[in-house]
Amino acid sequence: MSDSVSPAGPTGPTLNDFASFYLYGLTNNPYQQSTDFDRFGKLYNLVIGAHGGFSIASSFHPYQLVSPAGVSVWYAAYAQFYSQPNRVEMFGEMTLEQAKFVVTPPDSFAAYHVWPDSRLIHAENPIFSQYIPFVLPFLVRKDPAALRWDAEISAAQGDKERLGWYHDAVNEAIKFIQPSPSFVLGFEEFDEQHPERVIEKFMSCRDMLRAL
Repeated sequence: MSDSVSPAGPTGPTLNDFASFYLYGLTNNPYQQSTDFDRFGKLYNLVIGAHGGFSIASSFHPYQLVSPAGVSVWYAAYAQFYSQPNRVEMFGEMTLEQAKFVVTPPDSFAAYHVWPDSRLIHAENPIFSQYIPFVLPFLVRKDPAALRWDAEISAAQGDKERLGWYHDAVNEAIKFIQPSPSFVLGFEEFDEQHPERVIEKFMSCRDMLRAL
């Protein structure tokens, strides 16, 4: 009998192979789900472009994005992917074919958890009871090529009129999960070490909302 040990099979990609992004905007009902995988794919293509990854099949209030245990919806999506026995093949499809998948988040993320940064609660900023923040998350395989959103911003060179058609298209594309009067404010990468930066995105438009 040989004393040699067979090499272990591939364990699959790590969380470091992915980046966490999100659309953020304002609505009257931030927590909504959809099973329309085709429209998730169209939204992903419009915002992310030719990069493999996952749409997360829900919109969230920012205070639903991180559980009391510190687990984010992006980490939960990765954990669900990693639990799949064919995860290596799936990652290969994301890499070679820019395949897109949809992950349904655990029901536990329906619960609101106010972080130490409480600036989005109604008592501190009543404007956010009229214009309620929402987030649409994506988990994207890392790639040096620009995301579609960034490419469109760059091509417009700061000209809001040239970018208007694209923002309109994104607002139209989210209606299956965030119907009117919802609208998108922007797109950003989520920082697991500094989740409060999500709140800063909404706080930066507070004065504008008060003037409406």
